[in-house]
Amino acid sequence: MDRSLVVIQARKGSSRLPNKVLLPLAGSPLLLRVVERVMAARRVQGVVVATTTDAIDDEVEALCAEERIPCFRGHPTDLLDRHYQAAREFGAEHVAKIPSDCPMIDPAAIDRVFEAYEAKLGQVDYVSNLHPNTYPDGHDVEIVPFSVLETAWKEAKRDFEREHTTPFIWEQPERFRLANIAWETGKDYSMSHRWTIDYPEDYAFIQRVYEELGFQNPCFGIDDVLKLIERKPEIQQLNAKYAGVNWYRHHLGELRTIQSSQTKTLS
Repeated sequence: MDRSLVVIQARKGSSRLPNKVLLPLAGSPLLLRVVERVMAARRVQGVVVATTTDAIDDEVEALCAEERIPCFRGHPTDLLDRHYQAAREFGAEHVAKIPSDCPMIDPAAIDRVFEAYEAKLGQVDYVSNLHPNTYPDGHDVEIVPFSVLETAWKEAKRDFEREHTTPFIWEQPERFRLANIAWETGKDYSMSHRWTIDYPEDYAFIQRVYEELGFQNPCFGIDDVLKLIERKPEIQQLNAKYAGVNWYRHHLGELRTIQSSQTKTLS
């Protein structure tokens, strides 16, 4: 699949966990761990880190320059615009989104979504493993043709459509041709296993997993983590109270395709 691009949106200014993209994981910044895992996927051709134009993110750009990772700087809060502008700048025809808060994403999960998209090239407008999600939280992969991303960029008006990049597309199944990839195990761990990072407790969990697995194999997979937490269940408890918590909870009244069972409100 020629001219495909993975856009990893990253910034230092997280309100709940500032500087999370540069926190250390087994001797390397979190952002580099994400890039490392994305590049380990067999189907990925190109990656760009899309950060903001805010001065605080000069450090993100400097890290990318040091590691020779392509970097684009764009709108601080309109992530749809930043994603679109990065894709246009790099001449992408197929554009994937993988968040920087997924430092444990399995390269095999990325390949499965890419393979499904390639198999239906020209027949789908959006492929992901999120609607509905069945993987452990933190394996987010979405891919669209550039033309569809451009349509969203031109037409999306609501704040959450601009902030979260793709809702304009997957919220309109009557308009766009959508496909979803389920976890091949047949299980659903999306609400029970939280492997993403948004809170200090998430970092404690992910840091511990990397300490246990990352020095020997930086691209450990889902099975490796499941075996680890089976041996040491106390690790999963580090951020268990946030399992199932995601951004959907703020927009249940607005989102047509998301049910209350797909999110959890903080108590």
